[in-house]
Amino acid sequence: MERINKELNTSPFTPPLEGTGEARLLIVSAPSGSGKSTIVHYLMDEHPEFRLAFSVSATSRPPRGKEKDRVDYYFLSDEEFRRHIEAGDFLEYEEVYGGSLYGTLKQQVDEKLARGMNVVFDVDVKGGVNIKRYYGERALSIFIQPPSVEALRQRLIGRGTDEMEKIEQRLAKAEYEMTFAPQFDRILVNDDLETAKREAVAMLRDFLILNS
Repeated sequence: MERINKELNTSPFTPPLEGTGEARLLIVSAPSGSGKSTIVHYLMDEHPEFRLAFSVSATSRPPRGKEKDRVDYYFLSDEEFRRHIEAGDFLEYEEVYGGSLYGTLKQQVDEKLARGMNVVFDVDVKGGVNIKRYYGERALSIFIQPPSVEALRQRLIGRGTDEMEKIEQRLAKAEYEMTFAPQFDRILVNDDLETAKREAVAMLRDFLILNS
């Protein structure tokens, strides 16, 4: 486990073209409010050279707002979801938030890998550990960590979206989730978002070069 603190190499890099090398996987996990999704979107939007395809999770909850099936989630009935569990179709799954099920279907990951795309996961810490265990050295797992629990508290308060009771619940969960950090390949401490973005780019570039 290490955090990159050296001067970052930002020279252009293009991973192997489709059919010239085995596609890889990037697993990004973090406590809520640590900047995980922001960093994942940055990698996908600003670095097309990495050929990243997003792993779309499945859920048993109904769509919210403008969410679209197979874009935001694979929306399954509870019965369908449990049939997939029994069939062993999930890389990982978890029951959360009042009984809703969330998980990662292996087939949709394999389809992206078969097209030569490098698949990126934005998942919780338990899911991240399970996916890494399944793919082994083919995957790079990164744990995004806030500089401290107090810093995370201030970020969550600054969002202005949750009551203090909910924030304290999130913080308690975050402290538990941070115990999983040593099980990841790399730990990236996000105390400055722009620096964290550059560090994530360097970590992924080094991984793809090493495995090209």
